[in-house]
Amino acid sequence: MDGIARVVVWGFVTGATVCSQPPGHYPAHWWARVEDSQKPAWEVLPQAAQPGEVILSKRNELGILSNFAATPFTLHGRRYASVEGFWQMMLYPESPGDERARAKGVVWAHTRDEVAGMTAFEAKNAGATAEANMQKMGIDWVTFEGKRMSYRSKQKGGHYRLIVEAMRAKLEQNPKVREILLATGDLVLRPDHIEEADAPPEWHYYTIWMEIRNGLRHAR
Repeated sequence: MDGIARVVVWGFVTGATVCSQPPGHYPAHWWARVEDSQKPAWEVLPQAAQPGEVILSKRNELGILSNFAATPFTLHGRRYASVEGFWQMMLYPESPGDERARAKGVVWAHTRDEVAGMTAFEAKNAGATAEANMQKMGIDWVTFEGKRMSYRSKQKGGHYRLIVEAMRAKLEQNPKVREILLATGDLVLRPDHIEEADAPPEWHYYTIWMEIRNGLRHAR
């Protein structure tokens, strides 16, 4: 995890050189070449973008589109610190009567409310702990407002729809998110991390952003 701490959602890359042919009117630093001997293994660097693409790198302002970003929003009357916090929260028990809370030999490192207030790797790590508990219990579902839904479904089910709803709330309640998303124009958005094989559709946040972007542009 040593290299992970070096990635900052809002910071620019110190001493980076810029690729020679950034496309069109877009900021050249979005394609800044990064030379980082401590680059975390999961990261895809900005210069990996193919023509017409841009990496949603946490090393520049495009990182605000990451689920990790501290972009608080309210959804169904409750406040969340980030989409990641909202996402991982659903893995945790909702109440003392929740089946997950009553499972013998299972310890929950955080409360649901605590995870809702997390961002970035703190939230992701809380989710990894919860997924380990789910494996112990042999369950493949999460909950929201008392309703169970499949987790890691290949279909665009309840969990997918909730994540899209959270991303839209993030956009509507954080003007900078909207500004930066629209600034990406016609570029194909790509993730700044190596994806797991056969990931469910809600894992493809960059695709969801492109769909939302199209809707915003048509509305204008």
